[in-house]
Order: sequence, then structure tokens, then C-alpha cells
Amino acid sequence: MTTQKITYNWAFKEYIWPRRKIVLFGLVLILIRSLSGLILPYASKNLIDEIIPSGDITAMRNLLIIVCSGILVQAISSFSLTKLLSVEAQHLISLLRSEVQKKLLRLPVSFFDNHKSGELVSRVMNDVEGVRNLVGTGLVQLIGGTITAIISLVILIRINATMTLFVLLPVGLFAFIALKAFQRIRPIFRNRGKLNADVTGRLTETLNGIRVIKGFNAEEQESKVFEKGVKDLFLNVKKSLTATAFITSTSTFLLGLASAGIMGIGGYFMMDNTMTYGEFISFTLFLGFMIAPIVQMSNIGSQLTEAMAGLDRTQQIMEMEEEDDPEVRTKHLGSINGDIEFHDVHFEYEKDKEVLHGINFKAPAGSVTALVGSSGSGKTTIAGLAATYLNPTSGVVTIDNIDLAGVNLSSYRQHLAVVLQDDFLYEGTIRENILFPRPEATEEELMAAVKGAYVNEFSDRFQNRLDTVIGERGVKLSGGQRQRISIARALLANPKIIILDEATSNLDTESELFIQKSLEELMRNRTTFVIAHRLSTIRKADQILVIEDGRISEQGTHDELIESRGRYYDLYTYQSRI
Repeated sequence: MTTQKITYNWAFKEYIWPRRKIVLFGLVLILIRSLSGLILPYASKNLIDEIIPSGDITAMRNLLIIVCSGILVQAISSFSLTKLLSVEAQHLISLLRSEVQKKLLRLPVSFFDNHKSGELVSRVMNDVEGVRNLVGTGLVQLIGGTITAIISLVILIRINATMTLFVLLPVGLFAFIALKAFQRIRPIFRNRGKLNADVTGRLTETLNGIRVIKGFNAEEQESKVFEKGVKDLFLNVKKSLTATAFITSTSTFLLGLASAGIMGIGGYFMMDNTMTYGEFISFTLFLGFMIAPIVQMSNIGSQLTEAMAGLDRTQQIMEMEEEDDPEVRTKHLGSINGDIEFHDVHFEYEKDKEVLHGINFKAPAGSVTALVGSSGSGKTTIAGLAATYLNPTSGVVTIDNIDLAGVNLSSYRQHLAVVLQDDFLYEGTIRENILFPRPEATEEELMAAVKGAYVNEFSDRFQNRLDTVIGERGVKLSGGQRQRISIARALLANPKIIILDEATSNLDTESELFIQKSLEELMRNRTTFVIAHRLSTIRKADQILVIEDGRISEQGTHDELIESRGRYYDLYTYQSRI
């Protein structure tokens, strides 16, 4: 089965079939609209061939009433069709965006390591737009237009089969050309989504890193990279515009030839008295009813092709394997003690490129385990395994003697808090960022966390205090202030397990004194993993693991490791001299 067929089936099952009643009602409306539109060409024949020659004013008045009624029905059904399906389509787009966003949040951290945030934003906001043409008026108009064209074709054959046959030749040729063109256009639309995501992703990165760009005087370099992406996107759009313009021009030419032929053939039949003038006018109008949907279908076909290309990419995300697989992670944790143990853990980010080799250690409940080592040694990977961001390639990580690989992630992470070196803050107030893990927390609990992390030491100096807006990623605050908000957030979460990734790295001496006190409170009676480069901050750790090349080269307390005069001793004495 081809990818295209799979996408059609998926889209039909997910979006069209659950809304079959609305789509069916839309089809009824479009048939009513189309059939009411057929009144005019029928009336034209009667007006020209019967009413005008007889001079019957009453019959003409009745005919006009019927025509006006048909026009009114056509207008009402057209309005109802657009309102019903367009609103439902926009509703579906909003639902689908929410579903894709939820799906993204359930994907493993490794997925986000390999995709730009701007690219993912584009996939959430733009790719799902195509569903509008499936549930909206696009698909219904395609089906309704086909039915209208078939009805008109039957009537045309009854009026004059010879003229109808002549028309079908260019129309059939146009349909064949359009079908082939759409097959070529779809990959272009699919690639456009990728290019658009790449350009959006690069622009997002540029805006987030504007200080670095200006600091290195790299504005021109970034502009060139962005211009190249925009140019590639333009060339893609140019291809699709050329293809659609070719379809439109082909329809104009072939259908124009058909019209010219009808004029000649119709003129001959009227001169030969085998066709009345009213029949010719009626044939011409019905011909318009047959051709208009076909031309319209070429435009709708282009829209549907673009829609399916976007839904291809949406389907790829929706069918990705989630990190919290309910069939695998069946164990739900209640309260925990916090004993974490690594049993012969191996890990690799890429196949056959192992970064951890047989890690074995135990972090008892309430203990502090410090991870020390050179950059790239595997410290962050070990912390990621403890946080369940990663899964071991082999070996087992346990919580209270339960294999973490089989534990429901939500039930585990409710006991977890993380403070990163460059922690994430929302563009909101200080209060909102601290309340992030527990929006329902009381004012007393909030203030306890604020004071515990010494946030009030700087927030009280602001006019709006905790309601001060801190800017995107906390850009209006210093590194130390941002870090204290992150620690206050962790304090409010009241976790059993804490992971601190160089939590004091961005602090000046005064801030560090504040934070060291708050960290002592945060780590009390909690299982804590500390990734530290500044070894002076971990002297009181219950155990220190020296990680080198993915292995534990030394293990012990600060005093034990200093006494053994190994790698830790070298690192510590080197930093002390600095």
C-alpha cells in the first residue's frame, strides 16, 4: 500500500468518518444548492421557446417567481453550507493542534534533541491547516461538484448527444492532465512543509540567540543563512504555482475550444432547424453547470493535495512511539522512599557508540550523590537516566527495587524535581514561574518556597514584587536570580528526588551563599543527584562518583577521595589553586 493511500485512509478514519453526519448534511445542502441552480437554464428554454412567442404574461410572472425562489434557496443553502462546514473545519483545526501538541509532549526527550523547536511549531500550527479542506467545503464541493456535473451531463445528452460528445473530448483530456499534474505537485507541497519548518526553526533560533549574534557581529552571516532558506522556499512555491498555472491555462484553452465548437455546431443545428434557440441557450447554461464544477475541482484538487501533504507530516508525528507506553509501563507508583540503584547500566545515543559502560551504584533514600568528571564523561547521561529522560540500552535502573523501565512515568515524575544549569522560565511573572509545578499551591506554601530560595531578597526591590514580568526565558533577570526562581519552584514541588545540574554555576559569591543555604533545605531528606564542576559545592555529599569515559573511576566521600589522591584529588587541588 502506498504512503498516499495510507494517509487517505488515516485521514478518513480520524477526521471524516467521526463527522460523517455533518459531512452528509453538507452534501445534502450542496445538492440542494446545485439543483436549485438548475432551475434557471430550464426556465430559459421555456421563456424563449414558449412564453415569449405566446405573449403569456401570467406564465412569465409564474416563471420568474419559480426562478427567484430557486435563487433564494440557492443562497440560503450556500450560506448554511459555508457556516456549517467552515466552522466545523476551524473547530477541528483547533482540536487537532491540541492533539499534536499533546502528542509532542509525550514523545521522548531524544526526539526534541533532533528537531528544531521552530520546526515543531510549524508542524503544530501549519500542517494541520489542511484538514480544513477535508471536513470543510473543499471535499464536499468536490463530491457535490461531481454529482452536479453528472446530472448536467445527463441533461446535456438529452438535449443534444452530438454536441455533448464533442464537449467530453476536451473535458476528458483536461481531467487526465490535471490528475497527472496533481501527482507531481504533491511531493512539492510535502517538501514545502519541510522547508517552511526549517525556515521557521532557523528564525526562532536567531531571535532566541540575538545577544550571541550581536556579540559576534554575525548579523550578516545569519541574514545570508535565512535568505537561502527563504529562497529555497520561494523556488518550491514557484514550482507549485507553475504547475497550478499550467492546469488553469490548460482548462481555459481546452474548455475555450469546446465553447467555440459548441457555437459552431449549435449554429449549424439552429440553421438546419434541428435545434431551437431556447434549446441552444439551455444547452449552453447547462454546459456551464457541468464545466464549472470541473474547473472548480482543479482548484479544490490543488487544495486537497496540499492538505494531504500536511497531513502526511501530521500522521508521522501522531504515529510515533510515546515514551510512556501504557503496555510496557504498567506499574503505577504511590508514595516512594527514594532508593535509586543502577545495575550494570550501559547506554548509547547512537548504535554501537556506547557512552556508559557498566555503571553500578546505589543512591539511598535521602542521600546526596555528586557526579564529577570532565565534560562529556557521562554525568548528564546518568542524571538523565535517573530522571527517566533516557532508558538504558542494557542493565536496570530501579526505584525502591522496582525497574524504572516498567514504571508509569507520570507516577514517577510527580516525585521528581529538576534544577538545570540554564533552567527554563516562562515569559510571565515571578509568581507564575514558581507556581508552575503546583498552580493550586496556597499563598503560604508559595511564600515558604520564595523565602527558602531567597527570591524575596531581590523580588522585594521590584515595584510589582512577585508579580513582576521577567521577559522571555527570564531575560530581565540576572543568572543568579533566574536560578533562585528555579530552586523556589523545586521547593514548592516538594519532591522526593532532585536532580541539580550545576545549580550554582551562574551565581556570584553573594548569591551563592544564599543558594547554598536554600539547597541544604531543598536536599534535606530527599534523594539528590548533583552534577558539579565547582567541587567546593559538594564537600558534604554522601557519596561522590568520579565519571571518566562513561565509567565510575572513583567513588567515596570527599575526605575519602582526597585521602586516596586519585583523579578527584587532582581535580580538587587544581580548582583550589585557581
